[in-house]
Amino acid sequence: MIYREAKTTDIPQIQIVRHAVKENTLSNPALVTDADCEEFITVRGKGWVCEIDNEIVGFSVVDLKENNIWALFLRPEFEGKGIGKELHRLMVDWYFNQTKKTVWLGTAPDTRAQKFYELQGWKNVGMVDKGEVKFEMCYNDWVK
Repeated sequence: MIYREAKTTDIPQIQIVRHAVKENTLSNPALVTDADCEEFITVRGKGWVCEIDNEIVGFSVVDLKENNIWALFLRPEFEGKGIGKELHRLMVDWYFNQTKKTVWLGTAPDTRAQKFYELQGWKNVGMVDKGEVKFEMCYNDWVK
């Protein structure tokens, strides 16, 4: 298992992972383009991947411009192995090394993702558009 920063050459495999998920699926897969992925991992923030046997099985991306977790997804068959937790840690550690601003994310309610973020210490602060649960993490809660 290798964790590393995402590169633009990873985008095709990142898209495969994104479309393989069973929860928080995209209503229209064309809404997240390769160009979007490139912008988020090279201009707006940074991304990380987990590779097993040269295949990307999970990825995470944080957006410094909007102070937002843009993505954290795993192929379903790799869930429950600690991969999401490590991708999350790498991403949030990096984020708070860049800024001390509170970071937020939205996820579908009553999902494994919601439970995951609660276990990682995120604070539920209500709902965002599209009926998603909004979570926030502040610097002081993360670095304790």
